[in-house]
Amino acid sequence: MSSARMTDPNPGERRFESTFVTMTVGGQMCGIPVLSVRDVIETQAMTRVPLAPSEVAGSLNLRGRIVTAIDLRRRLDLPPRDATQVRMSVVIERQGELYSLMVDSVQEVVNFNGQRLDPNPSTLPAKWRELSIGIYQLNSELLIVLDTERVLTFS
Repeated sequence: MSSARMTDPNPGERRFESTFVTMTVGGQMCGIPVLSVRDVIETQAMTRVPLAPSEVAGSLNLRGRIVTAIDLRRRLDLPPRDATQVRMSVVIERQGELYSLMVDSVQEVVNFNGQRLDPNPSTLPAKWRELSIGIYQLNSELLIVLDTERVLTFS
């Protein structure tokens, strides 16, 4: 599971004490635990990776390290972004390797201080349900919490 810490003050109620970096993908706000984020960059030139899954946009060089770039739009079965739109990347580390999650925009860091994490609604598309651990209800929208382990696991 992700690096968010779960507490169970009441059986059956899931609460997370964690801070998330928020971003948008296809107009939807989502978040990943801030402790897994290594950098936020503007997406740069990439080299195609032969025989890689379609979600792998390529590899890039970040201060001398090779980073695998994952297109979250493709990973979440969304249409491609407008070619003129600036893309951002959230760089995360998993088992010593760096991965760049390509997103539409990066927003802010949000702390939920143990607020209730709701289960994924049944109306959420299947791919989003597969790659997320739940949602937080904000004032005017929902924040979908992505599970970085699942996002980086290709079947």
